[in-house]
Amino acid sequence: MDLLGAAQNGVHPTAITSLFLIALVAVIGPIASRLLRGYIPDVVILLVFGAIIGPHALYWAGTEGGVDLLSELGLGMLFLLAGYELDPKLLRGKPGRTAWLVWACCLVFAFVLVSLAVLFEPGTEAGFAAKVAVAIAMTSTALGTLLPIVKQAGFLNQPLGRAVLAHGAVGELAPIVAMSVLLTSRSPLAAIVVLLLFAAATAWIGFVPQRILHRVPGLSRTFDGMNGGTSQLPVRGVFLLLLVLMAVAETFDLDVVLGAFAAGVVLRGMIGEDHPEVATALETIGFGILIPVFFVVSGMGIDISSVLSNPVLWVLFVFSIAIARGLPVWLSERFVPHGANLPTRGERAQLALYAATGLPIIVAVTQVATGSGLMGADLASVLVAAGATTVLLFPLIARVIGRDNRPAPEPRV
Repeated sequence: MDLLGAAQNGVHPTAITSLFLIALVAVIGPIASRLLRGYIPDVVILLVFGAIIGPHALYWAGTEGGVDLLSELGLGMLFLLAGYELDPKLLRGKPGRTAWLVWACCLVFAFVLVSLAVLFEPGTEAGFAAKVAVAIAMTSTALGTLLPIVKQAGFLNQPLGRAVLAHGAVGELAPIVAMSVLLTSRSPLAAIVVLLLFAAATAWIGFVPQRILHRVPGLSRTFDGMNGGTSQLPVRGVFLLLLVLMAVAETFDLDVVLGAFAAGVVLRGMIGEDHPEVATALETIGFGILIPVFFVVSGMGIDISSVLSNPVLWVLFVFSIAIARGLPVWLSERFVPHGANLPTRGERAQLALYAATGLPIIVAVTQVATGSGLMGADLASVLVAAGATTVLLFPLIARVIGRDNRPAPEPRV
């Protein structure tokens, strides 16, 4: 009650108070999700509670005093782990090329939908970059969120699981690249040149440590010997790699999300699957501390009154995401042969719903767009709420479809 009274009197919460409440929500989230049998993912719970305790509602917690920095590190860890989990094989071959082509079609389709919505909405104005920002957000796939769901459902290594991974990998990587090229003050050509320079710098940063370790075998053994205890050198090295590439991305005036994702790709190339203990430690740090902070703080940026005052726009965004991202995926799986097409209607519907499930990229895009003045805070709140709704509803509907399409057990003789 003292906290509520302080908020009502206009006293800003301290950083420690904010972190205490954020940590409390981070603990409540997975417990509540478990009690609800996983039907509501914990990330949705984190966002909702973040919105409730944030400045737009009770104002029990704020982002001052370094809380926003912890949130940005959480964003970095989320995309580092996404880059680390990305299997390059998924982006190659005919299924991979089809996934890239489908995403490009999704982006064009989403841009057309946004342009038509602006055209038919009286008094609404939006520039090209603003429309592109919304379109990019509508075409993302939350692969990091989907992986636990797919693993728990038990079809990760089946055709449906491989299709989800392929479209999810592209749906996570392509929007990040598109953000760096299209949501910038540079011309597209200049942005592409800068992106290529960043890729070259990333390749060099990844090549030098591997070369040193290859030429000095004793150094690798030394690192292995400092893997545990108070040293934890590999984990410290990965954290340094994350910050180096985020700093390089910032130097090139690119979004730090790209640097974090590149750090994950470089890390996979450096250690592969030879050091599972490093991946375990990173998941512990990321999903145990930093990533929940990012999602709760992202929820604190949601203006609940804006969302509730625009329920039609909220619902329209959810349907638009399903149409702009899910429909092209379904059509490609039905009519474009690539050698690994899903044979049944139920599996194609599941794939479309999983591919249209997006939240982390939506949060990242809205943060970039609001920071650069391309998007208002009210619209960003509604768009993030729509993304959270896709995480809540689409996997649940896909789960029901999968249950209904399971083959009936053979009758006993």
